[in-house]
Amino acid sequence: MGTAQQHDRRAAGRRLLSLFSAAAVTFAAGLTFVTGAAPAAADPVEQCTPTHGAVVAVDFGPFGGGVVRGCDTTPTTGYELLRDGGFTTEGTQHDGEGFICRIGTASFNSGTRYPTPATEDCVLTPQATAYWSYWIASPGQSSWSYSPLGAMNRKPKAGDVDAWVFGGTDVGGSTGRPTFTPDDVRAGGGATPGPTPTPTDGPSVPVGKIDVPAAARWVSEQLHDGSHVVDEGSETPNYFLTTEAAYALAAAGGKSPALDEVVAELASGTTEYAYPAGPEEAPDAAAAARLALVAAVTEGDPRAFGGRDLLGDLEKNVCASGPAPGCTAKGDFRGAAYGDGQALAVLALLRGGVVPPADTVTRLTQLVCEDGSVTSILIRPGEYCDGDPMTTGLVAQVLDEAGGQDAAVAKMVAYLKKAQLRSGAFPPYNGATTGSVVATAYAAQALRALGEARAADAAVWWLSREQLADGGFGFDEGAESGALYATAPAVLAGTGTSLVTLTTKAPEPTDPPTTPPTTPPTTAPPATPPPAGNGPDLKKAVAYLTSPANLQQGRFYATGGSTTRADFGLTIDGAFALAATGHDNDALRTVVDFLDRGGKDGEARTVHDWTNVGSAHAMGGSMGKAAVLAQVVERDPRDFGGKDLIGGLADAVCTAKSRQPDRSCADKGAYAYAMSVFGQSLGVIAQLRAGETKAAEAPIGYLAGLQHTDTGAWPSLVPPTGDADVDSTAMAAMALDLVAGDTHAGAVDRALAWIAAQQLPDGGFPGAAGNSVNSAALAVQGLSLDAGKYGAQIAKARKFLASQQNADGGFNVAKEGQRGSDLRASTQAVGGSTGISFGVLTRSLEGTTPNPVPSASASAPVIVTPGDSAGSAGGTGIVDANAPGNGNGGGGGGGLASTGGQALGLAAAAAVLVLAGWGAVVAARNRRSAVGGGL
Repeated sequence: MGTAQQHDRRAAGRRLLSLFSAAAVTFAAGLTFVTGAAPAAADPVEQCTPTHGAVVAVDFGPFGGGVVRGCDTTPTTGYELLRDGGFTTEGTQHDGEGFICRIGTASFNSGTRYPTPATEDCVLTPQATAYWSYWIASPGQSSWSYSPLGAMNRKPKAGDVDAWVFGGTDVGGSTGRPTFTPDDVRAGGGATPGPTPTPTDGPSVPVGKIDVPAAARWVSEQLHDGSHVVDEGSETPNYFLTTEAAYALAAAGGKSPALDEVVAELASGTTEYAYPAGPEEAPDAAAAARLALVAAVTEGDPRAFGGRDLLGDLEKNVCASGPAPGCTAKGDFRGAAYGDGQALAVLALLRGGVVPPADTVTRLTQLVCEDGSVTSILIRPGEYCDGDPMTTGLVAQVLDEAGGQDAAVAKMVAYLKKAQLRSGAFPPYNGATTGSVVATAYAAQALRALGEARAADAAVWWLSREQLADGGFGFDEGAESGALYATAPAVLAGTGTSLVTLTTKAPEPTDPPTTPPTTPPTTAPPATPPPAGNGPDLKKAVAYLTSPANLQQGRFYATGGSTTRADFGLTIDGAFALAATGHDNDALRTVVDFLDRGGKDGEARTVHDWTNVGSAHAMGGSMGKAAVLAQVVERDPRDFGGKDLIGGLADAVCTAKSRQPDRSCADKGAYAYAMSVFGQSLGVIAQLRAGETKAAEAPIGYLAGLQHTDTGAWPSLVPPTGDADVDSTAMAAMALDLVAGDTHAGAVDRALAWIAAQQLPDGGFPGAAGNSVNSAALAVQGLSLDAGKYGAQIAKARKFLASQQNADGGFNVAKEGQRGSDLRASTQAVGGSTGISFGVLTRSLEGTTPNPVPSASASAPVIVTPGDSAGSAGGTGIVDANAPGNGNGGGGGGGLASTGGQALGLAAAAAVLVLAGWGAVVAARNRRSAVGGGL
């Protein structure tokens, strides 16, 4: 019931990048480890064990070398592991040393860094088929995963192995993998421990029960007119939550007049809910499946529910291939997008007596990760896979019902038992230490159905402790207010049933254990409740942004990154956030003056070393972003930082698609080097705000032409890749909303409707990082173009953003994954939560006083790389970077500062990330970047 609404798809481009054709190292079963030279800082490889330190391997095969591995016993980031493991790196001129463009080691060809300048100038982002891709493997994993984080944001754990491979891959890392396995390069030839033994009978906790009648009463109280759920501030039914109410009422009381009324309301809204693209178009697979299950549960006919043959329409809309519009891969239900939608559609067919197409079941098995968890995203086969207990619980039940998948189901059960916390709860995502009601409810349903009664009882006991006084359940451990999406699966778990078996025909509820809990288990204190109020504490957030640790004399630096190279893209993001709130206009003035008056960072770079205005590499998106900031604060974009940004944008409008290897122009009307919808949108906004309507005609036409005609969404990349992305759609809508007249009004309306349809039950929105702060903030800005219509969605999104605000005022990157405030995410959360479009954002600096800005005469630091003429001339096998005979007396990869930033996007994105860490918006190539945030 809605796994997708808890964990979000990565809204990444689906373009397949051609593979780099070059020599590769071939590994036999028994590999020869070749000794070679290495920087002194590399620790001996044997010191990195499955429980201590991490290993990094770099494949120099395309350049005539072998695989060189290094060890760091105390790595802090993936970038530090690479550096301290005995390698030197070089970045691009545009983005700095953190964007890894070249890698070298004294163990190969005297330390030459590859690719050499003869094949890659490293001025801008390297081409899509020739770059260093970043791969990871945890202890116990025998295959590689494409890292979802950049090297500067990834924090290796003991026993991890990283790999860097030169060539190309697709956005999910399903091609271009290392030609060696993690075990090939682990110390000791793959001496990797197996999973930690887990008791087979679950944690030892008392048995408890859920007060099902109280929960049913709470559910009934959420119904408007006794028939449907309505979001706060809205007048239209929320059919998704209404189906949840139907499931809960059926489980709690069987057939009843109250349930009949809810079912009748759902039937009357079938076309509106399940066929959003129109009655003759393909259905929303998840919505159609939910309604079909309501029919099956309540003895109705899913082939004639609300006048629609839901099962027939599901059968007719199975993807024959993919990727394609609405299809990630062969076997997807068209438009399903998430694992839960796929699973529910399969289950709906099963419960309707239809044998699901074999490819649809196979697709579910392709979502099972190596550890047995199931990802909530409909990834392509071979893409990075990170599952969660909630999705695993649902899919395990569906595959068990489908039959013939015993091995996969057993693997999922083993994962669930291992994932269960000592308290009996299940976490919302891997690595979390507190419980999630929804995850625990789904896991409990699966475990009971699959014969693991004691583990299921422990989960229900924990749920009973989380039930609120009014009968409802909140989302997370320690929640203080109820949520229907959490309460419904808890009711099913409490009655011992699930969507696989739930029926009102002959209710035979399994009485839950009756022994009341006596002593609670030993567990950590409940998580701190989210901040109070309807939205984030913006004053506190601004204080975080402007703290001396973050805003340093008018500029921002990537978190944990270089203290000499300012991140100008991030600096402008921060300025937008400050302008949107008005809570610290003096700090805003400081930023603007630094940029406008030619302020230089520690490497003597100004903002126009980032925009490249006036040069052969002038970047349309970067110029547009800087120009919009000038307009926001009432400065002259024709003379900002001494440059004419509006003139630069006019000159950057492409008259035709460039011919390879020139990749400056995606097509006629695109801005040069604006390789994302964000960059194109900001250029359009800047030109329109400057009154350059005529000059903007071609860019507007190109932007409008990128919109998907079937959904109203926009892709992330330019040229388009077929994906659909919340962040990009919001930006494009803001741009086209500025165009005079009604020419693009329909396009904006369809875009906003699509964005609203992507909202998750907790108010968040899907993004590449998961349930993304960036995406929720941008969705608020986009939906605020029609705040009267989307007020309820905006309120939910702002509440979600508040839930992701930390004690220091900053924001997490996403609901899942690494915890802690991220500067990029925080800039977007602050500005986005105000709902002010970039097309109209204005903040006067009159009466403000800037803080002191640094001297413009700062000199660039010298980056020292220890030289060495010794080392291997190449050859096959694996070279240890720390082996004797190195001859390198330097400091382990040179004096490169540790730089960092969110880097979840395609390599093209290093030059096009336009707001608040939007490496999370484009696809995977930038994962090897240590610094994101460039436009």
